[in-house]
Order: sequence, then structure tokens, then C-alpha cells
Amino acid sequence: MTGRRQTSRFAGIRSFCGAIRLVLCLVAVLVPMNAFAVNPDEVLPDPALEARARTISAELRCMVCQNQSIDDSNADLARDLRLLVRKRLTDGDTDQQVLDYIVSRYGEFVLLKPRLSEKTYILWGAPIALLVTGGLALAVYARRRAGKPTGSSLNADEEAQLKDILGK
Repeated sequence: MTGRRQTSRFAGIRSFCGAIRLVLCLVAVLVPMNAFAVNPDEVLPDPALEARARTISAELRCMVCQNQSIDDSNADLARDLRLLVRKRLTDGDTDQQVLDYIVSRYGEFVLLKPRLSEKTYILWGAPIALLVTGGLALAVYARRRAGKPTGSSLNADEEAQLKDILGK
């Protein structure tokens, strides 16, 4: 009997270790390696300028992929925008000037994080409004539910039958 307990205990540990191995294998296969789309010929010789260029590129949306930054995209347009960012930085533009220049050419959609302005108040305020509305609706529902009796009340005959059944 003790042999069974040890076997079942070890079987549980073995299955747990197997599950851990499976998860680790899935993570290794499914998580892509950090392969950035920036080619070596695009990298600036000045590390400070390159860091600024990478920061700006991470804020700009690839207009072809639309779900990636130009820093992560392999599209030709993303490459052109990365080169444009680097050119503007080497010409002496500030980060904000580079962003303003690209936004003036491609519109606000090119920004992965839209700016807070009159045009985007709804975009920024809608999630907060939805959370507040949902919270209020939940509170009203809970309050109404708490006020209602949970069970049906018994009449005198039913109470007598219940007492007989329970032996009181």
C-alpha cells in the first residue's frame, strides 16, 4: 500500500515536470527572437543619435503593416521612414520636430500612441466612461438584487408541513 502512494506521488511529480517541459518548449517555439527590422546599413555611427532614432521609430506606425512600429517592420515604407527619421536627426532636428514632420505628411494615424487633443478626447475618454458606466450599472443591479427576497415565503399550511417533516 505504501508503494502505491509513492508511485502515485511520483506520478504526479512526473506529470507536473512534463507539463513544465511542454510549456517551456511552447514558449521557446512561439516567442519570436528579438529580430529587429533595422538593417546594419541604417544604423547611425553616433550611439546617442541611433538611440534617439530607435525611440522615435518605436513610436511610429508602419502604414503597410498597421500593427507594428516602423522599427519592427520589414516593409519598404517602414525602411524609408526609418531612413527619413535618421536623416532628419543628423540634420539637427529635435525628436519633436521629426515627429511633427512625419505627422504632417502621414497624419495622426502614423503615431502608435495618439496625442491628446480635441480630436482625440473621445478616444482617450471612452474607456474611462465605459468603466464608470459599467461600475454604476453593476452597483444598481447589486442594490436591486439585495432588496429582493431570495426565497418564496411559506404560508401557514406549508410551514406546518415543514415542521412535521423536520420533526419539530
